[in-house]
Amino acid sequence: MSKMKKANFNDMFEFEPQTTNQRIAYDAWDDDDNLVLTGSAGTGKTFVAMYLAIEAVLTKETPYDRVVIVRSVVPTRDMGFLPGTIEEKKEVFETPYKAICNELFGDVNIYDRMIANNQLQFTTTSFIRGLTIDNAVVIVDEMQNLNFHELDSVITRVGTNCRVIFSGDYLQSDFKDPAERDGIQRFLRVMEQLKNFSVITFGWQDIVRSDFLRDYIMTKEMLGMR
Repeated sequence: MSKMKKANFNDMFEFEPQTTNQRIAYDAWDDDDNLVLTGSAGTGKTFVAMYLAIEAVLTKETPYDRVVIVRSVVPTRDMGFLPGTIEEKKEVFETPYKAICNELFGDVNIYDRMIANNQLQFTTTSFIRGLTIDNAVVIVDEMQNLNFHELDSVITRVGTNCRVIFSGDYLQSDFKDPAERDGIQRFLRVMEQLKNFSVITFGWQDIVRSDFLRDYIMTKEMLGMR
């Protein structure tokens, strides 16, 4: 069987930032910063992360040859609890990234093509131990569902010629244990002290998913609910 055609930069649609904080994220990335995108649901954090990462990988002048997406499998915490093979289990969590890639290229098969050509890799924290990631843009998504040890383990996997984007909302954590929920706060304190890391907090005014969601989040904040 012939190899699937690689994704090409020229086939990718251009997306301008839609909010002030999205613009800040774009500018920080252009300044060669790594990113921590945190805040409200529906603000496009994962979309921005995927767009910037894929664009960087497909640009010939960069040393990156693939995007590596890492995420937790909370609430199960263990893929063994899910039915099916490892690949079938992982596929459940890949759906949002497939949808974003389709939007970026207008091609429902582009995600699978990029996987087949090693331009894109999806893994979970259950399988990252022992890996060394080189020449890649690493996206750590849904970071609120990683405890401090897991976040620490992920960042120690990052090798040479890499950039990192963390994305998530610590207010949406699935952890029940307060000590585990506090892990992301501890991690963010470390990130804020590092050079070449921009921590960008998205609020309800950055919500682009729908007016309804914006009104809902805004009302919750006004009522002091989290």
